[in-house]
Amino acid sequence: MSMNLANFPWLTTIILFPIVAALLIPIIPDKDGKTVRWYALTVGLIDFAIIVYAFYTGYDLSNPNLQLVESYAWVPELDLKWSVGADGLAMPLILLTGFITTLATMAAWPVTFKPKLFYFLMLAMYGGQIAVFAVQDMLLFFLVWELELVPVYLILSIWGGKRRLYAATKFILYTAGGSLFILVGALTMAFFGDTVTFDMSAIAAKDIPLKLQLFLYAGFLIAYGVKLPIFPLHTWLPDAHGEATAPAHMLLAGILLKMGGYALLRMNAGMLPDAHAYFAPVLVILGVVNIIYAALTSFAQRNLKRKIAYSSISHMGFVLIGIASFTDIGVSGAMLQMISHGLIGASLFFMVGATYDRTHTLMLDEMGGVGKKMKKVFAMWTTCSMASLALPGMSGFVAELMVFVGFATSDAYNSTFKVIIVFLAAVGVILTPIYLLSMLREMLYGPENKELVSHTKLIDAEPREVFIIGCLLIPIIGIGLYPKIVTQIYDSTTTQLTTLLRQSVPSLVEEMEVASRYDMAVKAPMIK
Repeated sequence: MSMNLANFPWLTTIILFPIVAALLIPIIPDKDGKTVRWYALTVGLIDFAIIVYAFYTGYDLSNPNLQLVESYAWVPELDLKWSVGADGLAMPLILLTGFITTLATMAAWPVTFKPKLFYFLMLAMYGGQIAVFAVQDMLLFFLVWELELVPVYLILSIWGGKRRLYAATKFILYTAGGSLFILVGALTMAFFGDTVTFDMSAIAAKDIPLKLQLFLYAGFLIAYGVKLPIFPLHTWLPDAHGEATAPAHMLLAGILLKMGGYALLRMNAGMLPDAHAYFAPVLVILGVVNIIYAALTSFAQRNLKRKIAYSSISHMGFVLIGIASFTDIGVSGAMLQMISHGLIGASLFFMVGATYDRTHTLMLDEMGGVGKKMKKVFAMWTTCSMASLALPGMSGFVAELMVFVGFATSDAYNSTFKVIIVFLAAVGVILTPIYLLSMLREMLYGPENKELVSHTKLIDAEPREVFIIGCLLIPIIGIGLYPKIVTQIYDSTTTQLTTLLRQSVPSLVEEMEVASRYDMAVKAPMIK
């Protein structure tokens, strides 16, 4: 029995189960959406349970390489395969995807307009997002990356706000345009050399010249920079968040942005390490620009959705700095920041949706004192905002601290550059509590807006909403108090990746060789 389970195609099942289940939705008898929403939630819970079981039984924390590997021939002539696997870069994000998508399905409870289509798209996106993190074939990666965009586009364009078509069109143009660079890069690497292969491990083993690596790295940086998002490729995100519904918010902030960070680690850093050594300072500078520019822009926003959207852009800047740090703790901090922001971003945007459902406004000028009548909403907003501004004891604090320490102790940069970057990033950290606390003050504190209260019945949070926020806060606080809960999942993989990256920097290689010779000279006599 255990041998059969060991050979069971876990990742393929996790990817295809929600997609196949989505295909059954049209035949489910349902008029008002109550049956189909329970069906979708049940499918999400089952798939998440399978993810957790596969992780618990088949994933070795000490193994840095791919696990749960499955490979089936697709087009043998071109070495195209259905190839999936999970290592420390993929597994935490697969777990995050299952967790956030299941909660987003529960957050979609109020959806009554075309519920069958809505939940069909939610389940299809569930499988597509996991596939992005699991596939190990470059062409297959491009295909699932593209297919995953379709449900997001439709959810935005059908269930969004007044400017939903503009936001959805901008989203698809930016992301699909960036995807062209993925296709060109995949084909270039696949056909380079004596063998034609789309297998990521085989491509990483190819001896690609530095000039070609730089070209490929730049193209991938544009493609994944759109999704991360990196300034100035970020402008689609505030528009998309400005028109999205709460479930779409949770998926955008919780999962889609992480696809960009994951791909930068997997392909830019892992497959093009020599080019990464040249582009790393650029990533650091872009990360600082993200942090400060987006924080200042968020401070100026009067629309609640756009304020939180720019806050997301700011926090993702730490991911770029961590990826470019060339230290174990810095790369680990980048991974933890992606996971932490996935949880915190989903919680904040869910609260935005819950607040809008009650006040029917997103403008801070039209709110004021709503915390008096909605005490549970007040408590949830405050707690989630504290997590976002990196309050000690919560996941955001640990992640950002690891990135700071990782970059500040890096020997890949000179002291002047490190001091300037750390100072500027710290300015962004200081700006975050300013705009978040001012947002809370305008929205929840002070005198009530008489016009708002007279036209709107402010109802406090219902049990479903408290449950969703509670589910998100448990890992946020748990990671903040004991980060090893998550870091042990990927530490072996990120350590291996950091070693590879440091080998691409001649000065670091020389320092390692000198340190090794010193250790041998000092320790040898002691051993004798």
